[in-house]
Amino acid sequence: MSVRDLLTDGEHSLLNQSFQPRDMRRGGVINADGYGAAWWDSSDLRRYRSIKPIWADASGFETLGAVGGNAVLAAVRSATIGMPVIETACAPFIDGSWAFSHNGFVAGWPASLAEQARDLPVTDLMTLEAPTDSAVLWALLRHQCAPDASTGEWAAAVAELTNRVRESAPGSRLNFLLSNGLQIIATTCVHALSVLLTDDSVLVASEPTTDDKGWRHIKDGQLIVAEPGRLSITPLNRQ
Repeated sequence: MSVRDLLTDGEHSLLNQSFQPRDMRRGGVINADGYGAAWWDSSDLRRYRSIKPIWADASGFETLGAVGGNAVLAAVRSATIGMPVIETACAPFIDGSWAFSHNGFVAGWPASLAEQARDLPVTDLMTLEAPTDSAVLWALLRHQCAPDASTGEWAAAVAELTNRVRESAPGSRLNFLLSNGLQIIATTCVHALSVLLTDDSVLVASEPTTDDKGWRHIKDGQLIVAEPGRLSITPLNRQ
């Protein structure tokens, strides 16, 4: 299956969710400010991003129809007011074998993250891909974990970052999605999330992409770690 097929597969695919979401909680209803996809081809992580709406990028879909991999992480974007609509602001953000996406926003940005951003090396701040909350969150997460850290270490860092931001910026929406192509780490903080698990595959999505009765809705305030045949769900406040 190609990357394009994964973006368009199902009665309620990511493509459909971009303009007709069923469970947008306290947010907009159109995700038209770009999209991106990362995929793992053997051991290599590759990425495509565009500021076009996912439904209007014919050339991108032609490219994505010619590539595929063992795993895919994709996201559509609805830019928060005041943040730029540029390609480098679109998820996924990548480093080493890891890809990251943030569904939501940080309340009170940028002041609410200023204290935490002081922990970052100046060069990291100077080389951010975009002046956005998501880019800073990714930088903070990478600062906590080396690229070769274990999945457990990354999961602990994701939970810690989520809890710190919830404390410093109440009202934030912090659904994180992180993968190395083998495991998936995700959080639920306001926005919806569902998981479809089989012995051979795992699909994590904001909203179910099909009518399969196996979809499991994840309640708010959870950290999940998933891989084919295995799903762990832990309350964020226990981390």
